[in-house]
Amino acid sequence: MLKKIYVPVDNSDYSDASISLAVEFAKKFGSQLVGSHVYAAKMHDVRFKQMEYTLPEEYQDEVELEKQRRIHDTLITMGLQLISDSYLEVMKQKCAEADIPFEAKMPEGKHFIKLVEDIQDGDYDMVVMGALGMGAVKDSLIGGVCERVTRRTTTDTLVVRNLEPIEEQTGNILVGIDGSPESFAGLKTALRLGQAFNKPVEAVGVYDPYLHYIVFNSVVNVLTERAARTFRFKEQEQLHEEVIDTGLAKIYQSHLEVSRAIAKDEHDYALKITLLDGKAYEKILQYVRKTEPWLLVLGRIGVHSEQDMDIGSNAENLLRLAPCNVLLSSQRYFPQIDVKAEETLVWTQEASDRMAKAPPLVRGIAKTAVHRFAIERGHSVITESVIDKAMEAIMPNRSSEKLTRVAKELAEQKLLESEAVQTYICGECGYAAHEQEPVQCPVCSAASERFQRVDKSSLEHIAVDEGGAAEEETFDGVRLKWSEQAKKALRRVPRGYMRRNVKARIEKSARSQKIGTITNAFATQIIEDSMGEAAAVREDAPELRAVGASTRAQSQPESPLDNFESSGQWTEDAVKRLNLVPAGFMRNITQTRIEQRAQEAGIENVTLDFAARVIEDGRSLANEVLGQYYQGNSVEEQQNGASN
Repeated sequence: MLKKIYVPVDNSDYSDASISLAVEFAKKFGSQLVGSHVYAAKMHDVRFKQMEYTLPEEYQDEVELEKQRRIHDTLITMGLQLISDSYLEVMKQKCAEADIPFEAKMPEGKHFIKLVEDIQDGDYDMVVMGALGMGAVKDSLIGGVCERVTRRTTTDTLVVRNLEPIEEQTGNILVGIDGSPESFAGLKTALRLGQAFNKPVEAVGVYDPYLHYIVFNSVVNVLTERAARTFRFKEQEQLHEEVIDTGLAKIYQSHLEVSRAIAKDEHDYALKITLLDGKAYEKILQYVRKTEPWLLVLGRIGVHSEQDMDIGSNAENLLRLAPCNVLLSSQRYFPQIDVKAEETLVWTQEASDRMAKAPPLVRGIAKTAVHRFAIERGHSVITESVIDKAMEAIMPNRSSEKLTRVAKELAEQKLLESEAVQTYICGECGYAAHEQEPVQCPVCSAASERFQRVDKSSLEHIAVDEGGAAEEETFDGVRLKWSEQAKKALRRVPRGYMRRNVKARIEKSARSQKIGTITNAFATQIIEDSMGEAAAVREDAPELRAVGASTRAQSQPESPLDNFESSGQWTEDAVKRLNLVPAGFMRNITQTRIEQRAQEAGIENVTLDFAARVIEDGRSLANEVLGQYYQGNSVEEQQNGASN
């Protein structure tokens, strides 16, 4: 697997850690190690010539100046060579102690240029180098040499951040999976490393259902009326909510399932898989900080990247920010299911033409999804009908008729307005099912008991408890209700882009789950997650974490029983119901009537049912009295009218 490993050294702490890690790799895989230190003698020569005019007058003579130049060149060259040799001697001794083949290299020139040339010309299986060098300061994220080398080479590169002794390093190996051949190759490397170092391996995938909604929400106010009509926001958003969002979740879950199959079939390993939703690098970074892995493995480029790209944006961000060792995988591996599909499946011309019409950004994902669907169901020829069925399988409720309607109401609006709609939310991954409780989650395979039932009426009751609900209109005309406490929680988010972004995520989540009323608990969870993600990449992290903490603290209201005074015993639900009565005289007289009725019935503990029954009886009595009053007034008015 790793026959030859290349290690740039510079005598920094990160360089020493790289040497130690490379030695451990060589022990496990029988590798040869190549150490390299680049020295810049010519740069010093240029600097000396630039400073010659500052030399004392006695050195300005031409003969003397040439003599000084030769002395300087000799001293600098020899000195830098000796320094390089001493740096490499440390690595040479460690290799000798472990009986590891070692080769030293001391090229002269610009550091990153010489390293890149050597790596590109060599037959190395891996580069192990420190994230930072001798020039690192407190706020450094990644060294200039390290960044330039990783951008310009296509050899697997392990960037070292962990400075602890090898024997004290803990944590698992985390692999980012996005369906690209590079990510699957990284998985295979991770599985081999996990076996060699006795470390568990986990695969994580991330899909983003929020991006398009946030973008739509941001641009709707800057488009002209004509442009907005052309763009047709309502139909675009319906397309995403009813088709793409759930399809994305299933596609990325299928990538993880393929990863699990690779681990089982090729390595006899039970791989743990985790699906997250949000922006890829933010969610992975958040997960890394939570789980503290020993190594994060990523494809150098992602599933949407062109082959000539130097490094993908997610890999680049995580290379800078992840607080653990990071391995960038440049190799490519195609899972057997995809290889089999390419070799055995035949596409009709109509099917090929249809796939060619798909946007380049999603064409690869769509083709992979169709391949896997066809193989699972035994198809040998892919026709347009197979494409339709494959898309239907990963994108439930797909209907071209729905997507092209302009004059009719959105189906989603009807769902929000219907009292009968019930939503079931998966407690594991957040998948939302409607109308019927699932037997199993189609995304994460969680059992039915992990689903929580949510309906419109229960949310509206909660909203009343939270100070009432006010209706607001989203950018495409859909109306959502916000409880007063939910709106207060949102106002704690810093004003501007961040608040708009968080509000859009809350709205998007509510719409995806067919929830028409946004409660405090619903909003608070998303606010906390958003603040945590933002804190991971911003300088004002303490302030953002404080917002999340205060939102969480204020989302835990005190019990209704804390300040409740009564001569008898009340359940918390009964007190909540009483508190719905307007405060003051009305609530006091209602409480007195409930307690009197309880005493008459010999009831010691006032329950919700009993309190609600007494309140309803009181309301009926009041209606009856008012009815008699108005009826009496009406008769009197008629009599007065007749007499007049």
